Amino acid sequence: MRTKKAYRTTCWAEVLAAKLRAPDSEKIALKVEFFPPDRRSRDDDNLVSSFKHGRDGIALALRIDDKRFRTVPTFHDEVVPGGEIIVTLEPL
Repeated sequence: MRTKKAYRTTCWAEVLAAKLRAPDSEKIALKVEFFPPDRRSRDDDNLVSSFKHGRDGIALALRIDDKRFRTVPTFHDEVVPGGEIIVTLEPL
C-alpha cells in the first residue's frame, strides 16, 4: 500500500512541478508511453493497470475527475535502465 501511495504522490508532484494544466475539453487523451527497464516479457494489460495510481495522482494534481481520461498506451521495446513512463495530455 505504501508503494502505491508513494507512486501517486510522485506523479502528483511531477505534474505540479511541470505546471501542467488540463485541456479544456470534456475528454482528455492520456497518452502513456512505457519503456521497459529490461528485456523481460510483460503483458500490456498489466502495464496499463500498474499505472492506475500514477493516473490518480495526475488527476489529483490537475483537480479533475480521472473519468475524463481516455488512456492511449504505447509500448516500446527500447530498454531504458530503471524503466520510464512518458505521459502526454491532449484534448479529445
